[in-house]
Amino acid sequence: MAEVPLCVIIADDSVLLRDGLVRLVEDAGIDVLAAVGDADELMNAMAEHKPDLVVVDVRMPPTHTDEGLRAAVQIRREYPGVAVLVLSQYVEERYASELLAGDAGGVGYLLKDRVVDVEDFVASLYRLAAGGSAVDAEVVRQILLRSQRRSDLDRLTPREREVLEAMAEGLSNAGISEKLVISGGAVEKHIGNVFQKLDLEPTDAAHRRVLAVLAHLGSPPDS
Repeated sequence: MAEVPLCVIIADDSVLLRDGLVRLVEDAGIDVLAAVGDADELMNAMAEHKPDLVVVDVRMPPTHTDEGLRAAVQIRREYPGVAVLVLSQYVEERYASELLAGDAGGVGYLLKDRVVDVEDFVASLYRLAAGGSAVDAEVVRQILLRSQRRSDLDRLTPREREVLEAMAEGLSNAGISEKLVISGGAVEKHIGNVFQKLDLEPTDAAHRRVLAVLAHLGSPPDS
């Protein structure tokens, strides 16, 4: 785990989950600057503090629809140096596409129910703060299923889809190799095939390639 200072703001309307997240990250040596329950409090906390990272729920008061997501997008616009991790109970494909659109790093989308490994979760926070990405593989899977570019995605082999999902999790080529138990050369070949079949320009920046793929998957077929 990275031995660097990390300061976060946590926003979730569930007191139990919010307090649990605070304890979890503080136990990992991360400084919690504020823990709030709605989007207005989150934006006030942003104006008062200077966090490295914001952890925010998608649905918060008063309507419990997309207040958290809109706050996350606003934070990305007004505080471009702050990383944002969205936690959601559901796969909100529309929300994920909006947040992940563009080529900037430091954005993530994880499902609450699938955050079961504390060490992996904390590692995701540090990766985001460093400009990387952290997108749940289930989010990617459902984007793949719902994408208007289904014809392009149907061209991917099962292994290439696994590699694409691992890329979206923010894994490096070495990390993909370890996760899928394949050689580094095979990883490079599969990534090249993914880029070719999805008409994407290859890049050495891991988080940029992830966001490019996700933005592509959420865009109209003729964009």
